[in-house]
Amino acid sequence: MTIQQVHVKKDELTQADLVHVELTDLADGAVRLEIESFSVTANNITYAVVGDGFGYWNFFPAPEGFGIVPMWGHAKVIESNHDEFAVGERVYGYLPMATHLDVQPGKVSASSFTDMTDYRQPMSPIYNQYSRLAADPEHDASREAERMIFGPLFKTGFLIEYFMRNEDWFGANQVILTSASSKTAMGLASVAQQNSPGIKRIGLTSAGNVEFVEKTGLYDKVVSYDEVGMLPIAESVTVDFAGNASLLANLHEHFSDTLKYSCLVGATHIEERGSGGMTDDRGLPGPKPKLFFAPDHAVAFFKEHGPVEGGKLVGKAWHGFLGSTEGTVDVVKHSGLEAAKSVYLEMIGGSVDPAKGIVIEP
Repeated sequence: MTIQQVHVKKDELTQADLVHVELTDLADGAVRLEIESFSVTANNITYAVVGDGFGYWNFFPAPEGFGIVPMWGHAKVIESNHDEFAVGERVYGYLPMATHLDVQPGKVSASSFTDMTDYRQPMSPIYNQYSRLAADPEHDASREAERMIFGPLFKTGFLIEYFMRNEDWFGANQVILTSASSKTAMGLASVAQQNSPGIKRIGLTSAGNVEFVEKTGLYDKVVSYDEVGMLPIAESVTVDFAGNASLLANLHEHFSDTLKYSCLVGATHIEERGSGGMTDDRGLPGPKPKLFFAPDHAVAFFKEHGPVEGGKLVGKAWHGFLGSTEGTVDVVKHSGLEAAKSVYLEMIGGSVDPAKGIVIEP
């Protein structure tokens, strides 16, 4: 059986090839999935940028020097060597930019399973869990696109707000969010709006995105990147989704001693990621920037609250987010992996329209 995959050159992320791969016979206890749909967002770009450092390239093996960018989406069972899975069942979870994926289900329940494939075990278990849609409490057939586009990013935003709130926002009274048009930033802003109304939410974005960000209604104030020097000086925390070293330096220099915490999350400004973009503080004034790794926080959150109560807390905030962002993003669907490759290359080149949510149907 021949499948398609998009291979990205690890040391040159702007190079990607659509390739055909021969599949071997399905292993005992394994399930073969045909990928139905996935979204392509700035989150996927971050997976590529920090791929080797955080093991993102290891989930879906590719030839030496190449990697397959992980996506979030839906798939259906087309072949099964596992007694608990029938052909036709649909699932949601972590998928390759490809047409098919073989998994080894373990820890099987009515609503989920974990892929126990050996090479995936060293990475965070959060990425190896799949929802079985027939019994998945989060599944809504009418909102599958929104779940792919916003779901993983929203949960990261939820976890950042939960972390900050548990730390009493480090004594700050305002939070500065870079790349405010990004879906993760919007998720954080929405949850803060719901759960931390005393914290002023300031969104930083490019001049061309200011109007879009203002229309979301998620921020108390929206300013462009070239207006950082005009931000009010007050006890603040910054959450940097952009990965832009120069912008981060400007924020630290502007707020200096009033900056209580500097949180690094993503890398949407690929062209300026540089050596100081993600983890190097470069002698910045104020607190040393600290990287927020969502999978670790997710494990801790569900350990504290349990899967049922934790799921309810996330679900409540998720529905609030959907309500507040209704109509802000148009879902745009493309067919085929060639389209997926093109969208990825546009995004890696910095061309991201925040008003559009891209869904690929391989």
